[in-house]
Amino acid sequence: MKLQSKLVVLALSLAGLSAQAAELRVLAHSSFSLDKQQLAAFEKQTGAKVSIIKAGDAGEMVNKLILTKSNPIADVVFGIDNSLIGKAEQAGALAPLPAELAKRGKVSLPGAAAIDYGYVALNYDKAWFAKNKLPLPKTLSDLTQPAYKNLLVVENPATSSPGLAFLASTIHAFGEDKAFALWGKLRDNGLKVSKGWTEAYYTDFSKNGGSRPIVLSYATSPAAEVFYSKEKLADAPTGNLFLQGGVFRQVEGAALVKGGKEAKVAQQFIAFLRSDAVQKDIPTRMWMYPALDNIALDPVYKHAEQPAAHDTPDSAVLAAKQRGWVSRWTRVVLKSGN
Repeated sequence: MKLQSKLVVLALSLAGLSAQAAELRVLAHSSFSLDKQQLAAFEKQTGAKVSIIKAGDAGEMVNKLILTKSNPIADVVFGIDNSLIGKAEQAGALAPLPAELAKRGKVSLPGAAAIDYGYVALNYDKAWFAKNKLPLPKTLSDLTQPAYKNLLVVENPATSSPGLAFLASTIHAFGEDKAFALWGKLRDNGLKVSKGWTEAYYTDFSKNGGSRPIVLSYATSPAAEVFYSKEKLADAPTGNLFLQGGVFRQVEGAALVKGGKEAKVAQQFIAFLRSDAVQKDIPTRMWMYPALDNIALDPVYKHAEQPAAHDTPDSAVLAAKQRGWVSRWTRVVLKSGN
C-alpha cells in the first residue's frame, strides 16, 4: 500500500473514532425507570449513548458514589434525595449545578435539580387487619404495645433512604432521646429490619406473602397496588398510616458527579428529566409526584393520599446529624457497634 493510501486509511480511522457516540453514565437507584422511546429520543437528539448503572437502594447508591469518587463510575446521579445529598456533598462527590437547571418547580433540592417528590410513610395490609379484627394504630407508640408485637418491618437507615427518612422523622417529631427510647421499645416488640425497600415490601409485607402487615413504604404505594393489579379494583388493598413522627417528605433529584467525563451531556440529561414529557411519566413509572407544576396525574392517584403534615428535618440538619443518628440507631436497634 502506498504511503498516501495508508495516510487516508489512518485519517478515516481517526475520524471514525472521533465520531463515536459519547457515553453518558447514569448512576441510579433500583427503582429508576424511564420510557424507552423517550430515552431513545434523547440519545438521538444528543448523539450520546446512555448507560444506566443501578446500585440498589438510594442509600447504597450514595455509598457507592462516595466510595468511587477518586475514579468516578458515573457522570450524573439520579435518586439522590434530601436525606442523602448532604452526605454526598460533604464527601466531595458532587459538582456544582448550573442554577438554570432547577429554576421552576413545586419543590427544590439544594445541590441538585429536583425531579420528583413523595412521602415516606407506613403502609398496612387491609385484609390482614380485617381478618384479625385489630384496630389500626393511632400513634407510633401504639406499635410498642403487645397487640402489635411482630407486626412491623422497616428498612435499615444505613442502607436505605426510606429507612433513613423514617428515622429522621421520628427524631424531628420527638427529639433524639425520646425517639431512640421509642426505637428501643419497637425493637423489644419484635421490630424487623430489612436491608432495603424491595426486601421489606416484596418479601416481609403480608400483602405479598410475608408475615408483617405494617411496612415502611410510600404514600403512593396503595395507588401502585391498584395500577398493577391483574384484577380491576375499586379500592386499594393497602392503606397509609400517617402517624406523627412517621411521615417524611422525600425530594429526589439529579446531580452532576464531580470528575464526570461528560458534564455537558449530563446537564442535558438533567434538563431532559425535568421536561414535561418525562415529568408526566413519573407518577405511574416511579410512583412519585412530579417536581414541576401543572403536570396532570393519572386517575389512579385518587388512591394516593397526601398527608396533611410531615416531620422532615432541614437537609442541612440531616447532613450534619445523620451519621451520628445512624450510629446510635444501630446500637439501639441492632445492638451492635460502639
